[in-house]
Amino acid sequence: MDVNLKKLDALIALALDEDLPAGDITTEAIVSPGYLASGVFLAKENGVLAGLEVAARLMAAVDPAIELRNAKKDGYEFRGGDILADFSGPAVSVLKAERSALNFLQRLSGIATITRTFVEEVKGTRASILDTRKTTPGWRELEKYAVRIGGGKNHRMSLSDMMLIKDNHIRLAGGIKAALEKAKKQVRPGIKIEIEATNLEEVEEALEGGADIIMLDNMELSLIRQAVRLVSSLVPLEVSGKVNLSTVRELALTGVDFISVGALTHSFRSVDISLEFD
Repeated sequence: MDVNLKKLDALIALALDEDLPAGDITTEAIVSPGYLASGVFLAKENGVLAGLEVAARLMAAVDPAIELRNAKKDGYEFRGGDILADFSGPAVSVLKAERSALNFLQRLSGIATITRTFVEEVKGTRASILDTRKTTPGWRELEKYAVRIGGGKNHRMSLSDMMLIKDNHIRLAGGIKAALEKAKKQVRPGIKIEIEATNLEEVEEALEGGADIIMLDNMELSLIRQAVRLVSSLVPLEVSGKVNLSTVRELALTGVDFISVGALTHSFRSVDISLEFD
């Protein structure tokens, strides 16, 4: 799993501290400490799997005696009724871990699932689906991991990774030309400069100013097509703003290189997956 494990373990510890500040008083009152149980992670609907390794790591943090077997790999396209993994271990420990493990698994699978849907919509075009920084605080690395599992690509991970000059930057700098000139004086080697444009005049100015990538923000389809012809593959073009499943293919067919979709991480729906005891 391509994430920072130290950060992941800290997030798991936070989740468990949130859910078990003084133990699981219901389980501890009712279930025998020595009772061993087994069962499955069961998909209740179709989706794309992401986060099962996270769930397994969380369960092991609760009790190393919990064991997962026959686990499907992240990226697996499952159907409702599929068994995603078997588990066994002390019943008390499994019940303590259940909700937190499912929170990670359902949410990350939800992101992978919606991403895969967008990726399928643009199949056969040159466009790649990008995520944004519209992520759950503390969850960014995991959520962007789920986007990759779904077939999307990550835009910048943080404000430190890339220069993205947006409308407010442009206003404060005094225009596109001035913003690009200031950025080029400060940019570190290997860092790309992307700038937002809202009309063809701004696209031309961004091109002349030496932007590495131009973001076409909230443009109409006809203007996007004209921008693609104007730029003529000199720099990559990204489309942003009001992208949804009903519009994404038309946008992709204009010939742009990237389509950023905030909905991947701010409007996904968790996939229905349950933990069932035998």
